[in-house]
Amino acid sequence: MNEDNAWLLVASLALPLAMLIAGLVPGWRRHLSAWLVVAPLPALAAALLVVEAPPLVLDEAGLKIGLALDQPGALLLGVAALLWSAAGAYAWRYLRGDSSEGRFVVYWLLSLTGCLGVFLAADLVSFYLFFGLVSLAAYGLVVHDGTPRARHAAVVYIALAVFGEACLLLAFVLLAAATPGESLLIRDVVAALPSSPLRDQTLAFLLLGFGLKAGLLPLHLWLPLAHPAAPMPASAVLSGAIIKTGLFGLMIFLPFGAELPGWAWGLTTVGLVTALYGALIGLFQANPKTVLAYSSISQMGVATAILGMGLALGEAAAVLVAAFYAAHHVLVKGALFLAVGVVAATGRRRLWPVLLPTAVLALGLGGLPLTGGFLAKLVAKPWLDEGLVGLVATLSAVATTMLMVHFLRRLLANLAVEPMNRAPLGLILPWAGLAVAALFVPWVLYARVLAAADPTEVLTMAYLLAAAGPVLAGLALGLILVRWGNRLPPIPEGDVGVWGERAVRATFAWGRPLARLDAVLRQWPAAGLALLTLALLLGLSMLGGP
Repeated sequence: MNEDNAWLLVASLALPLAMLIAGLVPGWRRHLSAWLVVAPLPALAAALLVVEAPPLVLDEAGLKIGLALDQPGALLLGVAALLWSAAGAYAWRYLRGDSSEGRFVVYWLLSLTGCLGVFLAADLVSFYLFFGLVSLAAYGLVVHDGTPRARHAAVVYIALAVFGEACLLLAFVLLAAATPGESLLIRDVVAALPSSPLRDQTLAFLLLGFGLKAGLLPLHLWLPLAHPAAPMPASAVLSGAIIKTGLFGLMIFLPFGAELPGWAWGLTTVGLVTALYGALIGLFQANPKTVLAYSSISQMGVATAILGMGLALGEAAAVLVAAFYAAHHVLVKGALFLAVGVVAATGRRRLWPVLLPTAVLALGLGGLPLTGGFLAKLVAKPWLDEGLVGLVATLSAVATTMLMVHFLRRLLANLAVEPMNRAPLGLILPWAGLAVAALFVPWVLYARVLAAADPTEVLTMAYLLAAAGPVLAGLALGLILVRWGNRLPPIPEGDVGVWGERAVRATFAWGRPLARLDAVLRQWPAAGLALLTLALLLGLSMLGGP
């Protein structure tokens, strides 16, 4: 690592932590929101300037915190820093007049530190601390509004987050136990994983812990509850950056050089099912933020399927491809969440300057030609282009386009009442800057990171027509949905999780009568046995027929 730039890794974490300490000074905390925009900038500089090299180990007070940055990590660190900066500027205006602004800033800076730390951690202890920090601190972002909806979403989120942390702790203990010597560097423990006698158990715990954070089925339940309940800038970083920490965990802890066909195809299957499920369930939602949450579930499924195929083929190159795909999603999804707030403050007569770029970004998730999503789909295509996998990936692109048409429709129902209303400049500028980044940064990354000599080579008619097919199909189906979508039955936010909650409530509701019945039967064991015998005989007679 270039020692002249190594300090940027430390500064990436030191600046938000220093701002947290400054918040302890009376009277300073309420002014910190104006500086949230600068907190991620050292991380952005690190992503641009620090090259791959051996880990930097900080041995202050015996902590031995290891920091490192490889290409996939730099990709996600850079775009995450951009999103956190734009969302921080947005939050400054969004929180104006909020009596709980200081508390929000504390949780924001804690979540930011944890999120950036995950992309920089080089050893098990550091990674676990940063991952736990972002997981637990994000609770404060979800619960901030204090409404019953926000509190419920926060309780579900924190319960699942603690479960995920427990799974990761078990996985990390098994990883450390299977590693020769005393090294806890991630690269060393992953190298030892394929020969571990508890390899399968370790992989299971890793997939549970990281899959929950990434929103993979059936561990996605917190996403469609937490994202709509959180304040707008918090929703942007939750969906854009924080869920990527789970995906990044899969990238760096899966042993891509080992032969794991069962795990590989299982991961691919989960990814593809998640991709389709998220897009389809999102079509039944009315809240535009909930639609975006299900879209995030779908997109994380696609990125996970890429990793699964890389594991199946033994190709570590899939990690960089998945990172590029996820990097585009970081920027686009952040911009779309911020757009919801901008549109909500904009009147119909001032709508088009906001709606047009938002529509381009939204349709880009389905692969609209010339957008960053077009490049993301193009880069992912070689990994998801065979047989049934290719078919499901194409259907996912069609379903995503449908979902984005539905999102735009729901967005239009969220306009300001006054037709001449204009959103505050403090909301427009961060959204516009992030939207521009979402359109152009993927092209820069495609040329520089993926070693494509000339990005214009993909602008041939063959590439453009191939990309346009699923988008046109999705547009056609989406317009049909606009016409007939009101007839679709509603599915609650959280889908199977809500149904599970209802089942639990029903169980508790029936619990007291059943307990009383049990007490009666305990007093009359012979009568209880006779009643049970009679019920069994009656059931058998009914099965036997006439």
